[in-house]
This record gives sequence, structure tokens and C-alpha cells, in this order.
Amino acid sequence: MGGKIVATSSPYQLGLRLAGRKVLLVGGGAVAQRRLPALLDAAARVTLVAPLVTAGIESLVSAGSVAYAARTYQPSDVDGAWFVLAATDDPVVNAAVAADAERLRIFCVRADEASEASAWTPAVGRHEQVTVAVHAGRDPARAAAIRSLIVERLADGSLDAPPVRPTASGIPGVALVGAGPGDPELITVRGRRLLARAEVVVVDRLAPHLLLDELRSDVEVIDAAKIPYGRYVAQEKINEALVSRALAGKFVVRLKGGDPFVFGRGGEEIEACVAAGVPVQIVPGVTSPIAAPGAAGIPITHRGVAHEFTVVSGHVPPDSPQSLVDWDALGRLRGTLVLMMAIERLPAITSALLAAGRPASTPAAAVQEGTMGSQKVVTGTLATIATEVTSAGLKPPAVVVIGDVVAVAERLLPALS
Repeated sequence: MGGKIVATSSPYQLGLRLAGRKVLLVGGGAVAQRRLPALLDAAARVTLVAPLVTAGIESLVSAGSVAYAARTYQPSDVDGAWFVLAATDDPVVNAAVAADAERLRIFCVRADEASEASAWTPAVGRHEQVTVAVHAGRDPARAAAIRSLIVERLADGSLDAPPVRPTASGIPGVALVGAGPGDPELITVRGRRLLARAEVVVVDRLAPHLLLDELRSDVEVIDAAKIPYGRYVAQEKINEALVSRALAGKFVVRLKGGDPFVFGRGGEEIEACVAAGVPVQIVPGVTSPIAAPGAAGIPITHRGVAHEFTVVSGHVPPDSPQSLVDWDALGRLRGTLVLMMAIERLPAITSALLAAGRPASTPAAAVQEGTMGSQKVVTGTLATIATEVTSAGLKPPAVVVIGDVVAVAERLLPALS
């Protein structure tokens, strides 16, 4: 057949291991830009040939991720390649690339005419370590739809495919899952999927408890609430619950409000698991010091207004020997200051900032239960916000924002639904 592709033949499915191997990509436009991420993710040694490239490709070239020849294609470019992609907008050039690759018995994908190529690119989706690749004859739209459906179902847990291979220790392990700032829809896709697999859930007070309604009836739920100035579960008890359940062969999800590592003591829980030989995985969460102001229309940075933001815990008063915060330095900053766990200490904190030189007229706001239907926002200035919070009866959990970005919210709120 002289190397010609039989139109009715089915492709032979294969996974190419391209790490460290030369891949030639001819073309510098939008199609080439779409192909590059997967090649780089496969650790291929990509050589790109094109007179011009997009800004996105240029950034990859500048970073040293891609070897770039700024010229037209030459037949010798295919020499030494393991795989070739012809992705120009000129069919004549693509045909020449495919012919040169065919001559050297190198598989080649053509972006413009699949029937003239020796390899086809499937519709690809990824979920954890699973790669879904779909061919649907000559119907790329159908292949993409099937691919997306499979990946979406893997992501939301309706099509669950947990790893069959056990961990090296044989212990199912612990997942520290950041559940977001309060709205149950703001947990990450991965977090929701792991929660659906859980056999034990150790849950914070600030985690979205509506997520617990989705658990199977046989899941053990352990309340690890720490109520300010109220009921309190010692961290050691939480650590013990994680370790003991995991060592008993259970898959444990530690469901935490916000992000596990933003004032969440996630590091201590990891240390306990590691000391006991329990494998741990981390699922970052949408963190409240960014999300709560954002839900209130307050951008913690804004062009021409704030070039930095600082997140500080206010659970210890500024004059306490236990405080690790340099309040004098914070008072001299011009950027945005975000205070967590600061409602009870707000009068002392604002006094310290004023004494350190922060202008009394600096806009300020407090957001209670941000992202929730019960969200409440109080505004004022650095000089008045403590009084305003007390008058409004705000209670934890609440985030306090101090900085000129608070004034920006007045312009943004009409555009928010």
C-alpha cells in the first residue's frame, strides 16, 4: 500500500512515552498552542518551527520550555524526531511535513487533514492519574462530548474509579480537604470526590455542614468543633482520631473550613499522620481571607490602589507576649490588611494600628459568614470599624478588611448579582 492510510481502518490505541524524546511541532498559531501543554506535560523535548508564534508560545520559549526555530520548515527538521505534528495554516506545508515524516517512518499528526496523517489525536481528558482518550471515527465533536462526559462523571464522583493498587503502607490514609469559606458549592471538585469515598469524616465547625448530607449512611462523622470561648476539641484528640481510624483500615477525610494551611493547623495533623506511618494527601481549599471579601465585592488587590495584602490572625491581642505579629510594621503598610479571628480583639487591634501610624480615615469592612446566604457586611473606617461591628452585633466567623480597596467595592457592587 506504499504507506497510504486505509480510510476505513480503525486506529490502534497507544500511549506514547515521550519524556526526553524529540518531538517536532511545525506551526506557531492557536492549534500549536493547544498541542503544546500536553507535550510538555509528557516531558517531551519539543522543537517548534514557525516564522511567528503566539504570545502564549513566546512565553514558553522565553521560559526555556520549548526550543524554537524562527523560520519556515525545512525537511531536515524531522531528523531525530520520535513524533511530528504539522499544525500550520498552510496545507502545502503540512503535507510536506507529513511526507517527510512518512519517509523516515515517523508517526505524524496533521491538524488540517487527518485522513492524510499516519496518526490521529484523540479527544483527551485527564482526571488524577487517569487519562481518557476517545476516538469516534471521523466525528471529533462526538469524541469530545464523550470525553467530557466521562471526565465530568469521574470528577463529581458519579463514576468512581478509585485506585485498585494499595498504598505502599497498605493503609488507606487520610485526606486533608479544604472545604472552602462556607458555601458548599465552593469545595473543589477533588475535595467533593474524596468526600464521597470517605469512610470516616472528621469535620470542623467552619466546614460546610450541608456537605455531610451527601455522605453514605454508614460513614462515621466525628465532630471536631472548636467554638470560640466555648466547646473545644483538643488538637491532640483530633490527631488521634485521624491516626486511629486510618490504622484501622479506614479512609479518613479531615474536612476543614477554608484551606487546611491557612490558620487551619493542617501542618500539625500531617505531622501526626507521618509519625504514625499514615499516608496523607492535601486538597487545597478556597480560603476565607480572599473569598469572603470577594463575595462582598471587595477586591483585596486592585490596580492603582493596593499592590500587596497581608493576612493576619487576630486571636491574640497586640500587647500579648504570645503575639507573633509586628503590629507596628503593619501600621506602616499601605496595602490591604485582612484580619482573621479578630472580632473579639478588634478594638485593641485598631488602636494598635492607629498608634503605629495607619490613617484613621482608612476604609474598613467586616464580612460575617462570607459566601453564605446569611452574609452580612459592615463598613466604616479604621477609627470606627470596631464600634460599627459591635453595634451591628457581628459574630465569628467574620473577616475584617482594612485598606483603600474597601472603597473600590462601592463601584463594583452594582455589577454583582
